[in-house]
Amino acid sequence: MMICYLGIGSNLGNRKKNIKLATKKINALENTRVLKKSKVMESLPVGGPGGQHNFLNTALKIDTKLSALILLKKLKEIENQLGRKKTVRFGPRVIDLDILLYADQVKSSKALNIPHPRMFVRDFVIKPLMEVL
Repeated sequence: MMICYLGIGSNLGNRKKNIKLATKKINALENTRVLKKSKVMESLPVGGPGGQHNFLNTALKIDTKLSALILLKKLKEIENQLGRKKTVRFGPRVIDLDILLYADQVKSSKALNIPHPRMFVRDFVIKPLMEVL
């Protein structure tokens, strides 16, 4: 099993419900369980088009046997199940699921970068992450 840390954000629809459903679906993934969840915090949108609603953000500590790429694929499936539509970069979204850290791995590819490349410059990622480390 690998310890991983995920970031979750939502700024469309019922944001709290979106985060709760995503967390439940992540916990239901095969060979995966949520160990710890941070408090939910509200943040202003960063980048993207103006006029977006504020985000709710949280972080999860999980234990998984899934490889980083399979985990990413499953997270994208959950985003699709919850109604995420690809629009503009950094645009509004029902749910955003990111792998922040995956064990002690460092990866850099077109599909996946670990650690998450922008997590260190975003308080809405670092503050929840610090609660679950």
